[in-house]
Amino acid sequence: MAYLLLIIAVAVTWRLYLWCRALHDAPTRSVAFAFLCMGLSYPVAMPGGASGIDTLAGHGMARLAQNLLLLLAVYFLMCFYLYSADGQTARRRARWEAVVMILVAVAITAAAVTVPRDELGRPYVTVDMTVPQIFLFYTVAGLYLMYAIGAAAWWSAAYARMSRRPHATGLWMAAIGLGGMAVACAIRAVFVTVRWSGGSVPYRINTYASLLLVVASLLFAAGVTYSVARARITATRLWLRRRRDHRRLAPLWQLLIEVYPQNHLRPASLGLWDRWRARGVHRRYHRRIVECRDGLVDISPYVVGRGGGVDLLDLDPSRLAQRLRDAADMIKNDVPAPGRAAALAVPKRDGRDEDVRQLIAVAEALRLTV
Repeated sequence: MAYLLLIIAVAVTWRLYLWCRALHDAPTRSVAFAFLCMGLSYPVAMPGGASGIDTLAGHGMARLAQNLLLLLAVYFLMCFYLYSADGQTARRRARWEAVVMILVAVAITAAAVTVPRDELGRPYVTVDMTVPQIFLFYTVAGLYLMYAIGAAAWWSAAYARMSRRPHATGLWMAAIGLGGMAVACAIRAVFVTVRWSGGSVPYRINTYASLLLVVASLLFAAGVTYSVARARITATRLWLRRRRDHRRLAPLWQLLIEVYPQNHLRPASLGLWDRWRARGVHRRYHRRIVECRDGLVDISPYVVGRGGGVDLLDLDPSRLAQRLRDAADMIKNDVPAPGRAAALAVPKRDGRDEDVRQLIAVAEALRLTV
């Protein structure tokens, strides 16, 4: 449970951070508030939080607080889709939906505060649904949750049909998860009606309905985070690859900077954190490539002068590495350049990745030819 609360806290904090970066963006604000309300509902529903609230405000108030937070969460979830559609029509619809949500909140609050004794504080499976206020509380809240979540599921499916992968995949997962949650709310509404009329619901069926709600909630959470998680994984792989390539280019870079220190570009930041930040890693990676290319252009006259009729573009990395070392020694001994500048370590195919692979091949050859 502690790990679950930690994950929820991280998700809420991250969404609030994104909202702080775009305070006037209505969809971002709606998602942040939805996550905040969902996050607050979990500690309220836990035994410790529920007992504390019930002790201070009266038995059953924790259940009321949890349901009010859930109402707000699904309302803000609806607002996310409404504001994403943009336009005055969407904003007017959001205001009308707010009126509906407030009426539902007032209805379940009135039912909760008029419940006789401490009936509302009992667990859902044992609470007496024949009490009119209890029946009204669970029915009104459940029907609104079914309506709001069902509408969100419909919008998710509509956006999924208009989107491309990986966003479409995440939206379909969210739509199916929301649809399952809406079905679970509808099933629980039927259970409430059955129990209100004097019937009983088998414990196993209750368990299956709860399991459906849990699985659907997890699927929705996975769908919401799918595209973001996939983007983060891709970005992390790129970050790791560029850190590795930056280190692999070191032998070539060191040889060229020793003879042409003026090619060393000044870092944008000297902070320790910049060495690990994605932006800092990418910046240092591209800077090293530029420095290597500039150095190869400057040193090429010394390599061309020793070509002996050999096409330098046909030299394998090991032979080119040896000639680069010889050229560096000539420069250190103040030997005049015997030739003109020419292209070195040119890849066979175009592309930045191919260029980097060629530079790394020469750097690896330099590492082996000490």
